[in-house]
Amino acid sequence: MVSTYLLLAWTWTRAAFAYRASFAIMAVLGLVLASADVAVILIVFANTTSLAGFSREEVLFLYGTANLAFTLCDLIAGNLDRISQHIRTGTFDTMLIRPVSTWIQVATDRMNPTRATRVLQAAAALGYALAVLDLDGRRLWMVPVMVVSGTVIFASLWTLAGAAQFVLTDAPEVVNAFTYGSGQLTQYPFSIYGRDLVRGVTYALPLAFVNWQPGLYVLDRDDPFGTPGFMRFLGPVAAVVLVLAAASAWRWGIRRYTSTGS
Repeated sequence: MVSTYLLLAWTWTRAAFAYRASFAIMAVLGLVLASADVAVILIVFANTTSLAGFSREEVLFLYGTANLAFTLCDLIAGNLDRISQHIRTGTFDTMLIRPVSTWIQVATDRMNPTRATRVLQAAAALGYALAVLDLDGRRLWMVPVMVVSGTVIFASLWTLAGAAQFVLTDAPEVVNAFTYGSGQLTQYPFSIYGRDLVRGVTYALPLAFVNWQPGLYVLDRDDPFGTPGFMRFLGPVAAVVLVLAAASAWRWGIRRYTSTGS
């Protein structure tokens, strides 16, 4: 399964490299657009010394971990948001008769390797934050765990949103608000949001386990909302639960799918 994914991904990567000028322009443009998020954070801290009790470097740490997970997901599985096009045009019918997982086919279809520059930008922001923050080295093991768990959580949300398209058929804007909106939400400390919203993204839609809860552990900070300490370590659990839910939703969507007849 992994080898098939890598083969299909490499096929589209080679196709993108065939147009080198276009590839370079898109890669640079993606880097510039991604850097705008960091620019916003710097502008905010040009006028204040803290954001909801967090310093600039701490916010960059939370931004870096969340955005690294999000951009990795966007690179690996971002094309799942194109499922509505396949359903509408009938190309999903062809995917069903191939001896390859439909999820892999949709995720790799027209994969855009220029998105890798956004991954590098997020990694750079995280690297800077780790370099300047005085963190307890015994807590840094959590950083790769939260990035991997966050990537899986985002990919699961993308899959759930894709599965919803089997019912909605043509509502990519709704799905994008759900997926890209989640990415934007996790870029800042959750302490800037209302208590009810934070409860929702902790116990209902577990976005708090992307970077907020494990990030509090790495930064050695108390949760201003008073959640129990063990919640800091539940990122992998939330990821596994979401993977199971996403896999079930995808299979359910496949069963509900009716061919366009084209």
